[in-house]
Amino acid sequence: MKKSLLFLFVLIPILVFSQGKTDTIQVYSPAMKKHLKAAVTTPSSYHKSTGKYPVIYLLHGGSGAFSDWHRNVSEPGVVGRMAEEYNLIIVTPGVGPASYYYDSPMLDSVRYETYITSELIPHIDKNFRTLAKRESRAITGLSMGGHGAITLSAKHPELFIAAGSMSGVMNIDTRMWKVPAEFRTLRLQGQQDMLGQDLNYDGPEFSTFTAVGLVDRMKANGLALILDCGVDDFLIETNRQIHQLLLENGTPHEYIERPGAHTWPYWTEALPVHLLFFDRYLKRE
Repeated sequence: MKKSLLFLFVLIPILVFSQGKTDTIQVYSPAMKKHLKAAVTTPSSYHKSTGKYPVIYLLHGGSGAFSDWHRNVSEPGVVGRMAEEYNLIIVTPGVGPASYYYDSPMLDSVRYETYITSELIPHIDKNFRTLAKRESRAITGLSMGGHGAITLSAKHPELFIAAGSMSGVMNIDTRMWKVPAEFRTLRLQGQQDMLGQDLNYDGPEFSTFTAVGLVDRMKANGLALILDCGVDDFLIETNRQIHQLLLENGTPHEYIERPGAHTWPYWTEALPVHLLFFDRYLKRE
């Protein structure tokens, strides 16, 4: 009996340690004149070496927070397990509740494209031992975060080698969403606040604010792309739309539909698939 208890006492710390270490940081945004939180997960090897590491930026969805990927997943500690398994750093930044990760031409408080690309990434590269180059950096996210990952990588190919989306808002045109009218109206009003009351989903100026409008840039950029969505997801038609557009313009990409809806169990299962995909392309020391 004593030997069994001793074995358990030794084993538990090893299991905890193998999940990596997560720190919460605050990053000041000069563009928005405010601090924003992010969580940074490092593998156990990070604290035993002087080497530099690839980085994955993992984005949350609408009305979410930087801690969602650590608190809401159906497999506790999956982010730490991924950081450990692939020996890399994972950053989960926090942004505004329905901001879509773009820079609003109307609101100075919504400058999240600038924040992620010009403020957060340099901060992470300065304060952590990263491989601070395009070939060692990827980005993905869920729902609104999928929109952010695809649009940011399309606009800033100098920063990322690969990008992904899980149940992403591939088109912010709410007419394509399978949602109640009240929710559709709420999201439309939020977009009008950020993009202007004359927002026209069919106008050419709209294209730079939505993923489906950037497919030609994706082809030119040559990023590795992975898109997945559950067949019961209210955003499935936007994902099928971008998949078809990418097929039509000849952009290589991996597209997955599988059983599931807009839920944390779906995204928890999707994360390891995205990490496996990114591992093909990330350069290491």
